[in-house]
Amino acid sequence: MPHYEPIPVPDALAKIPTPSQLTKEEQEKYDAVLKHFQEITTVGLTEKDYKTKRRPITDADKAFLTRECFLRYLRATKWQTTDCISRIEGTLGWRNEFGIDPESNLSANVVSVENESGKQVILGFDIDSRPCLYLKTGRQNTKPSHTQVQHLVYMLERSIDLMPSGQDQLALLIDFKASKAGTVNKLPTLSMGREVLHILQTHYPERLGRALLTNIPWLAAAFLKLIHPFIDPLTREKLVFSEPFPNYVPPNQLDKEVGGNVDFEYSHQRYWPSLTKLAAERRKRYMENFHALGGVVGLSEADLRKEVLDKATAYIPNQGSTQKIAPPGQLSEASTLVVEPDAASKNTEAVDEVTSKLEDLKVVQAEVPESAKITAMAN
Repeated sequence: MPHYEPIPVPDALAKIPTPSQLTKEEQEKYDAVLKHFQEITTVGLTEKDYKTKRRPITDADKAFLTRECFLRYLRATKWQTTDCISRIEGTLGWRNEFGIDPESNLSANVVSVENESGKQVILGFDIDSRPCLYLKTGRQNTKPSHTQVQHLVYMLERSIDLMPSGQDQLALLIDFKASKAGTVNKLPTLSMGREVLHILQTHYPERLGRALLTNIPWLAAAFLKLIHPFIDPLTREKLVFSEPFPNYVPPNQLDKEVGGNVDFEYSHQRYWPSLTKLAAERRKRYMENFHALGGVVGLSEADLRKEVLDKATAYIPNQGSTQKIAPPGQLSEASTLVVEPDAASKNTEAVDEVTSKLEDLKVVQAEVPESAKITAMAN
């Protein structure tokens, strides 16, 4: 029987890696970042001018400034507290400037047309309970525009809404297979590529737990081979090429098109309202728990995402809690993505070089034989 809606919960056997404790030095650095954001009363209006153009801090800002948020940025900046604080301050300005709020700015209606072909779908959870965001490149239905960027950010935010308690990462499932639903065959502009790269690395650090890629055509394989040397080694460890998706996603959570048992059919009229409703319910619960715990900076996302909140065991900063916090790189073997502070600039240069080379490639966009794909990425 066809399935038309998001899957709301992970498989019963899926596990969320148990975090370990911070070292004394890491705890001190975390405390310094927490103290800074406990003391601020304003946040930036824009990413560029966040130091000079500011507005009063809101509950939405405080709910974003969680314990796990601080840890993600600390790991991304290699535990440099000054860099971490600057990065988070910049992100707060960017979120205000970009208009992240789905109720007033980046709403489902704004980006609805982008997903009419089902080119991005949140469906199921992987073996570590990460929400699975499918990118189906063959279903492209619009020309490059800022709305495409808004659409990607919207789907990232909805993936975050659907994360279960204790998990703060997502899994990307990228399928390059051609589809009749795709009506536009055009690569994004270089400026758009730079913007997306900057957004992902600067404002969503440590959010990617695993990326699975399949049905890679020659052009994509050539691009990946050219850019491969520029990708951070820790990032490369999260990329999985042409392996069976059921190795990483339970079959009852996986689209049958990529080896699962879910007979998923995309109907925009059914899927889009269902996703919008489910995500809104999760955000409502998140904010209800936030207010129940005092509405302060530094609360735990694990508590904020719980269906039933237990105040007695909840982590509340500066109130005698002895709960320890996970150190960098020890959540699980394949759970942590570390982005260097200057990775965005390095990768922007890489994109320039790769784009230039790809313009000269005269490659037929046909699917690569399995052996050729593996060879291309191994060399």
